[in-house]
Amino acid sequence: MVDPTSDLEEDVDEESAPTCATCTEPALGTDRRTVTWVDGDDAVHRHFCSQACRDGWTDERPSAGG
Repeated sequence: MVDPTSDLEEDVDEESAPTCATCTEPALGTDRRTVTWVDGDDAVHRHFCSQACRDGWTDERPSAGG
């Protein structure tokens, strides 16, 4: 099933997929993770190809202190 609120529909290929913020591989498939936060008037997104890359990310959100 395609999530109608997602930019990553089933037909997204590696060339048009977002890049993993940790390893720079395409963030595709069911293991993909996304972190989103609001910075002023902007929504900021970081995409990850797996939970391992998400766990290895140096959190840059203002609330994370980093």
